[in-house]
Amino acid sequence: MIGQIVEITAMNLRSVRSRLASSSVIVVGIAGVVGVLVALLAMGAGFRAALERSGDPYRAIVLRGGSTAELSSGLGNEARDIVASMEGVAAASGELFMITDLPKRANQSMANVVVRGVEDAAFAIRPEIEIVAGRRFQPGRGEVIAGRGAVAQFEGVDLGAEIQFRDTVWTVVGTFEAAGSAYESEIWGDLRSAQSAFRTEGFLSSMRLRVEDPNVIARIAARVDADPRLDLEVSSEVDYYYGQAATLTTLITSFGYAVASIMAIGAVFAALNTMYAAVANRTVEIATLRALGFGGLPVVTSVLIEALVLAVAGGLLGAGLAYAIFNGMTVSTLNQASFSQVAFDFAVNAELMLLGLIWALALGAVGGLFPAVRAARLPITSALRRA
Repeated sequence: MIGQIVEITAMNLRSVRSRLASSSVIVVGIAGVVGVLVALLAMGAGFRAALERSGDPYRAIVLRGGSTAELSSGLGNEARDIVASMEGVAAASGELFMITDLPKRANQSMANVVVRGVEDAAFAIRPEIEIVAGRRFQPGRGEVIAGRGAVAQFEGVDLGAEIQFRDTVWTVVGTFEAAGSAYESEIWGDLRSAQSAFRTEGFLSSMRLRVEDPNVIARIAARVDADPRLDLEVSSEVDYYYGQAATLTTLITSFGYAVASIMAIGAVFAALNTMYAAVANRTVEIATLRALGFGGLPVVTSVLIEALVLAVAGGLLGAGLAYAIFNGMTVSTLNQASFSQVAFDFAVNAELMLLGLIWALALGAVGGLFPAVRAARLPITSALRRA
């Protein structure tokens, strides 16, 4: 039986060249499904990765009690000093999280961009921050640095440019990278100068803590909860950004599967039509093989394998195009938790490409199964009379 399967399958595949136009319908249709699916899921994966890279197990974030994001949080200097002095805190940075409007490079539409006022300790707390052009800002001189993603997506933040926040003009003196994290979508400046520019003297949006051991974060949170002077919430930075990424990532993923499923219906019908036509064109050939003693199962298997081979070709084409076009492409989208734009890179990884191939195989199996069964059930005598 295996020998029969090999012989019939080889014959079918050799004949594909004579049916190149019709066979390409399957390849192109499945390539479209896989390409769209992989590209959309790569968008969700890239956004999630940008936020998750922002989290470090050795960092904690402190927000006002009941706040879910820095934009809606607020605390004072007294609270900052109390938390910073707690046991297990290696370094602390009070930070101001504000929003400004900047035009996008792509279409000139205005977008919300984060302006973060930080203390010197912020750089020690986040060792991944690396100045790649220019220099670090100097406190009190109206200077800022811009993340790589912000520079790529928004106008007015190039090195040497001047930005106006409220009635204050700031000069961009440096560009930084942050290991591909969401911090690369932000503009950073001196905390005291930012508080003055936004008229929020003595006000902090949040604190960042660097701890000696990740297990310390839970103990710090317990001490904060037990202190009647504090109405704060302490959480791991990893948990904080995971929660921010979850909603939009789920939305993008669901949308990707929905669009791919709709396209998959069309691809399956295209595969069915193509394989039915292929079987119809080889009716006499299949009947002759059956008359010579070839079984029905080898015929079914050979037709199914042909459909799967074409489907794999389509899957590889779609996944390859998605990787070539989208992988590493920098885009930005609104982070609903912070109401600010996050620049991130599409991430077409091996896992998504494998998922695309699995979809391709499933579509090929569905599109080839029924024509294969029909080929095996062809009445031998009636088929031979057509010769």
